[in-house]
Amino acid sequence: MAVTILRRQPMEIIETLSNKFPQFSYHEGHSFLWSPETYEIFYDLRKPSPSQTWSLLHETGHALLEHNYYDTDLELIKLEVAAWEKAKEIASELHISIDEDHIQDCLDTYRDWLYRRSICPKCSTKCLQQEKIEYYHCFNCHTIWKVTPSRFCRSYRSTKHTKKPSSVFYASDGLSV
Repeated sequence: MAVTILRRQPMEIIETLSNKFPQFSYHEGHSFLWSPETYEIFYDLRKPSPSQTWSLLHETGHALLEHNYYDTDLELIKLEVAAWEKAKEIASELHISIDEDHIQDCLDTYRDWLYRRSICPKCSTKCLQQEKIEYYHCFNCHTIWKVTPSRFCRSYRSTKHTKKPSSVFYASDGLSV
């Protein structure tokens, strides 16, 4: 896909965003992220590339959409998609094009993370998150496992010290047990 970018220096884009969205402050950091607690957007300019601009717009999208938490893994993916859609709107206003392949590559990292977390450690069935954010329940073998809440570390799936929920819904019969 051909990408057209209005050639501007990253600091010029940061200045433009700071003026356009004065409610947020932009600070250099070691990664791109939005801090809802402090209304700060952090950026990393160590490796110049078009993706820096796109990431900056993406984090600004999170800020404008007031993303501050998520309850489930699927909700996180929805927030990421929404932030990229908002980034595309901002980019359009600034005459910047975001490579759709880049967006899908970024979203793939979340999809891959979700997929790894959803695999039952006992029977390898792919499952959906249940009850609390860190628990999954296999509808096939009824194993319950806990996953780390962090998206930035390996997907550990532990069945140790996992308490069985007080009720479990089984799709096969529609009854709570």
